[in-house]
Amino acid sequence: MKYACLGYIQETNLDALTPAARDAMKQECAAYCDTLRQNGHVLGGQALQTTRNAATLRWSGGRAAVTDGPFAETKEQLGGILLLDATDLNHAIQLMANHPALRRGFVTMEIRPVEEVSHLDSLCETEAQWVK
Repeated sequence: MKYACLGYIQETNLDALTPAARDAMKQECAAYCDTLRQNGHVLGGQALQTTRNAATLRWSGGRAAVTDGPFAETKEQLGGILLLDATDLNHAIQLMANHPALRRGFVTMEIRPVEEVSHLDSLCETEAQWVK
């Protein structure tokens, strides 16, 4: 079964690290993800850039309104997404409980089962063709 693992970080905590400490944590996290991948658990994923580079869209007044940054002012922001293959929720929890960023207290992990919706693939392909 597929699970979306959403890692939430406090960017200020990450910014407080020295460049060497930040690189060491990135390498440790990458090594753990490589282990998950080698064992057939990783289906995909990406780290996200800082919220300083983000934009939020809302529908307002009959058009898309754009604001800088995330929608909500919170201490934790979405920092990355990992799509995981696990037998069940408990298995996904066990796999992510060993993530180095979680163990060091730099990330809060939300794990959700993925809702398989077959029509989304064809819908997204159609939308991609509109953009071309």
